[in-house]
Amino acid sequence: MEDKFLNHLISSARVVVENVLAGVKRCRIVKDVLRLTTEGISDLVMEIACGLHNLRVRCRHPFPTFDVLSLLSSG
Repeated sequence: MEDKFLNHLISSARVVVENVLAGVKRCRIVKDVLRLTTEGISDLVMEIACGLHNLRVRCRHPFPTFDVLSLLSSG
């Protein structure tokens, strides 16, 4: 029973990670073979692609901004 629960948790996390990687791979430069041989450029390309993915997700589902401390002190 414990193994089944653990497998469910792992598979749920795997689905989230695979969906994020698919979103990052929308940038074609990440999918294709990178021929730039400069040291660290592939890491920089992946970092930029992840940043673009985060921006796309954040703009798609904008969260309302509020100050939690002001809500607690006003009550």
